[in-house]
Amino acid sequence: MTYPIERIRNFAIIAHVDHGKSTLADRMLQVTELVDARSMRDQYLDKMDIERERGITIKAQAVRMPYAHREGEYLLNLIDTPGHVDFSYEVSRAMNACEGAVLLVDAAQGMEAQTIANLYLAIEAGLEVIPVLNKIDLPAARPEAVAEEICALIGGEPEDILKVSAKTGQGVPEVLDRIVELVPPPAGDPEAPTRALIFDSIFDSYRGTIVYARVVDGRLRPKDPIKMMATGFEGEIDELGVTSPEAKPIDELGPGEVGYLTAAIKGVGEAKVGDTITLGGKAGAPSPLPGYREPTPMVFSGLYPVDSADFPDLRDALDRLRLNDASFTFEPETSVALGFGFRAGFLGLLHMEIISERLDREFNIPLVTTAPNVAYRVVMQDGSERRVSNPADLPDPNQIETIFEPTVDAMIYTPADYVGPVMQLCEKRRGTMLKMDYLTEERVELRYNLPLAEIVFDFFDRLKSSTRGYASLDYEAADSQAANLVKVDVLLNGEAVDAFSSIVHRDKAYEYGKAMVTKLKELIPRQMFDVPIQAAIGAKIISRETVKARRKDVLAKCYGGDVSRKRKLLEKQKEGKKKMKSVGTVEIPQEAFVAALSIGD
Repeated sequence: MTYPIERIRNFAIIAHVDHGKSTLADRMLQVTELVDARSMRDQYLDKMDIERERGITIKAQAVRMPYAHREGEYLLNLIDTPGHVDFSYEVSRAMNACEGAVLLVDAAQGMEAQTIANLYLAIEAGLEVIPVLNKIDLPAARPEAVAEEICALIGGEPEDILKVSAKTGQGVPEVLDRIVELVPPPAGDPEAPTRALIFDSIFDSYRGTIVYARVVDGRLRPKDPIKMMATGFEGEIDELGVTSPEAKPIDELGPGEVGYLTAAIKGVGEAKVGDTITLGGKAGAPSPLPGYREPTPMVFSGLYPVDSADFPDLRDALDRLRLNDASFTFEPETSVALGFGFRAGFLGLLHMEIISERLDREFNIPLVTTAPNVAYRVVMQDGSERRVSNPADLPDPNQIETIFEPTVDAMIYTPADYVGPVMQLCEKRRGTMLKMDYLTEERVELRYNLPLAEIVFDFFDRLKSSTRGYASLDYEAADSQAANLVKVDVLLNGEAVDAFSSIVHRDKAYEYGKAMVTKLKELIPRQMFDVPIQAAIGAKIISRETVKARRKDVLAKCYGGDVSRKRKLLEKQKEGKKKMKSVGTVEIPQEAFVAALSIGD
């Protein structure tokens, strides 16, 4: 059925992780009778097993829901977006494909940082925001207080905020009615040159890349020649369809409609999120839709197979994963300690965890993952610049003029009782306070400028533990800043182990080096000779521990006798160990890499 444009409503659900976004989407599918009770399952729109296990949305999903309102039948297009900060660019593109957004807030936990960050994205995109309180059936729910928090941010009256329980379905029909009444219909010219916004794409082994798009102007039909305006890909539409909730082919997508298409696209890198689809040839649009940018990796890590024989399989696995996710990058690198592997770039820590887990689960490749680090901009004394994402590649200090490190503007929401511990944590991580606002008497918003390297590892865990789990964090990239950074090398038996090298602030170098050598002393097994473990900045040793040698009791066979006989045996043993130390190698177990690379501050 083709719907007139004034009866189409496009909306997204924005919420913090674990505030019930996917559960509300499930109830909407049931209320609109798209899915019957027999076929229903939890997190129906989440396709990957890892999404269901973790209870998070990683890939955006779109579903077309016909809804019988009292004024007639309407078409509701729901775009279910990720909630994590790592995927904020995908969320912003999904916002641009909508005219409305349901702001879902947990009635027990209240406003969280990621909810507010996504709310700002919705306001910047000009969306009609509909606030909804979820989980009102919980014993700890405090709907009145949370409603006042929401109104303090976006205005309005607390009694106008809808109260629902996505688990039981209470209040969900009222949410759909409010969407029909408040969200404006899409604007678009069916006769204008075709332009459609890509908000997601996935790879299918049989059909190639499946592109999910919202048509802004013009129309798309099967067999139309199309062109991606950013990547330059040209092809012909093989299949055009909608998801309702399973894939259904259709004959046409007009302005305001959301659907999918296939066109023999061999990888998601040719149909990137935020790109504009237009018709090929002279019928194409003169300019793309605004807002497209290339995803920028924020966190880098080395991926090495536990068994070096798995290196070709790891390369093939990364190639296949990249067919599904164009936002992570990888290139080959070699480590003296770990052998052949890849230096991979990710959008954030969660993105890195997901890729590593999928490599282990889907391709059965056990990995050693080096400590996450960020990319630095190094200005050399001759005026040239380098981008360094691997500490082992940092040039000699004598050649460096300045090192610039990336920073982020962090937004932290915390109960007022925990402001002190949060400020201490941020100061310890070299943070600079930008502002502090009391949203209510109980909730405080803190904004800090922080070095990205200080938060990518364990900042979130420390924040949660110092606030008993009540604080939340969101951040966005800011300008890079000059910093007094040095490379700390770890030497085993006088040889530098590149996998243990790290770039840290000079004020924390001794602390980091001491922690690393102490940890390695516990992890490295005793050899037949003494093994010195040293942390060094350039040629200067800043910390040292020694793994004592195994000693054979060479005097066991001496039952008395002259002392010179015993001394001769001990000297012979000493000479043997000295020779062994000069030609021997230190065995480093894999668990030593895993444990030592997880050292925080």
